[in-house]
Amino acid sequence: MKKVTITTAAALTALAAFYAFGGYAYEGQWGTKGSGRGQFIFPCGIAVASNGNVFVADSENDRIQYFAANGSFLGTWGRFGSRNGQFKTPDDVTLAPDGKVYVADTYNHRVQYFTPTGSFLGKWGTQGSGAGQFKYPEGIAVASNGNVYVVDGWNDRVQYFTLTGSFLGAWGSRGHGPGQFDRPVDAAFSPKDRLYVADCYNHRIQYFTTEGSFLGWWGWFGRSNGCFERPVAVAVAPGGRVFVADCFNNRIQYFTPSGSFRGKWGSRGSGNGEFVHPAGVAASPSGQRVYVADFYNYRIQYFKWVEPAVSPASLGRVKALFR
Repeated sequence: MKKVTITTAAALTALAAFYAFGGYAYEGQWGTKGSGRGQFIFPCGIAVASNGNVFVADSENDRIQYFAANGSFLGTWGRFGSRNGQFKTPDDVTLAPDGKVYVADTYNHRVQYFTPTGSFLGKWGTQGSGAGQFKYPEGIAVASNGNVYVVDGWNDRVQYFTLTGSFLGAWGSRGHGPGQFDRPVDAAFSPKDRLYVADCYNHRIQYFTTEGSFLGWWGWFGRSNGCFERPVAVAVAPGGRVFVADCFNNRIQYFTPSGSFRGKWGSRGSGNGEFVHPAGVAASPSGQRVYVADFYNYRIQYFKWVEPAVSPASLGRVKALFR
């Protein structure tokens, strides 16, 4: 009985803090396991267009699906294969400033790009470790100037290109030091063109300039605030807030642009606001809504920012309401 009392007290304290400081609350979801429209088999990367449409890399269905902001199905393209417009386990999707859709076609070791409705426009990449080659590219992001950055996962590096795939540069090697990686899997740009990289097996986030100059990092293995167990996705809201899919901890954490912890939500399960290995995260154009690809629950969940109901100085009074 004592253990239950302690747990309840902790939960009520967390609830009081939520009302005092604000946070992200469950708003809705869509998706079930399957290959039909709006169904998923291991949804992975996720991106939100300027008009609010949501694009999802439906990895084991070898396709991209896109939806209205509330999850209404709008369209899909792709199937298993190596021809133009076909995929082998696409792990990520992102949008360029001009609306083009770029896909990390992971097991084809290439990048493909399309119109917003899925018409094929071009591709680049082959398997290898040379300039412009990839070994399981798993993440992709586009800078404000249109250059495309590809997280070349098994080559432990980031490469960048023009919008049509001309090689511009690369950085990274296997290791644990600044600018080194151990299986990087995702990347996202801030409004100030900082590139944040989910350095998965190093259990950290690193960030860089557009030319690859190291700026900083945060994170360590663990369950404490600001620690990670295999962070696999990162997103940045228009205001600069950084979201991380902390995969094996089954939660989303969020931070300031320099990595100061600001909050978290989620735990293991299949209920509303629960996750089983969240694999993708993206913010809406306003930054008030966050979408999460809930990998083993075969769904997309979305959450909204809730403003604090009371001032931080009133936290003690809020706690008192639950005594």
